[in-house]
Amino acid sequence: MIKFILGTAMALVMSTAAHAETVGVSMAKFDDNFLTVLRNGMTDYAKTLSGVTLQVEDAQNDVSKQQSQIQNFIASKVDAIIVNPVDTDATTAMSKLAADAGIPLVYVNRQPVNVDTLPDKQAFVASNEQESGTLETKEICRILGGKGKAVVIMGELSNQAARMRTQDVHDVIKTDECKGLEIVEEQTANWDRTQGADLMTNWLSSGIEFDAVISNNDEMAIGAIQALKAAGKDMTKVVVGGVDATQDALAAMQAGDLDVTVFQDAAGQGKGSLDAALKLAKGEKIDKKVYIPFQLVTPANVKDFVTKN
Repeated sequence: MIKFILGTAMALVMSTAAHAETVGVSMAKFDDNFLTVLRNGMTDYAKTLSGVTLQVEDAQNDVSKQQSQIQNFIASKVDAIIVNPVDTDATTAMSKLAADAGIPLVYVNRQPVNVDTLPDKQAFVASNEQESGTLETKEICRILGGKGKAVVIMGELSNQAARMRTQDVHDVIKTDECKGLEIVEEQTANWDRTQGADLMTNWLSSGIEFDAVISNNDEMAIGAIQALKAAGKDMTKVVVGGVDATQDALAAMQAGDLDVTVFQDAAGQGKGSLDAALKLAKGEKIDKKVYIPFQLVTPANVKDFVTKN
């Protein structure tokens, strides 16, 4: 009887160990509001799962550092890898590293350049960027009555999201309803609030006139708002839009400064990427692309989103 009990206990321990999984996570950078919510969503979800350990690293916006982190994950024989890429044009080499090692890899939030040719046991979890910039720009167009001048603040041009959201703006402006909109300036502020403020200050100093600010994300939009207010501009006469629906952005909307944002479920993407990684680690088949829908946020429905990101 004692031998039977001991044997059963050992079997349970071995079974638990067999299901224990370590997932290496390389984030583009920790110092980013949206990515912090995404990372926290992933780590909080992992705490609810038995036997799942996350090894989370900060790439500090350095492509070489991120590639080294992936190599270290492979060397330590993690069960799966999740990558929020610093540079979406550098993902082909990362995919090859993981594929050659036979370790599943999931890209999260930022679309890899090789998204349509990902190797087996690799996937992409995010939201469809064709929706984000489109929802934002259509709403700004509606507010302006289909005509006016706009400045566009772009994210890091090495990121597919920045390129896609900017293309969305141009595509909407080509439509009959919005062809009265004119882009008078278009520059990058690298997703950063301070750079957004500096860019807006430069535009204002140059005497550029505009009716709307179309920003690729909320952080740059908030920076632009800060510069506009510092210059004494009447915020009721400028339409400002962003993407992400961060808590700071929602607060700016409730204060009457931000007019449009688009909810991107950061925590949902974090959870979804971990789910995908664990399924691939178990040999399960999943879709190569897993999309979580965007949602338009305006002053009319802002209260519905205050606790979501």
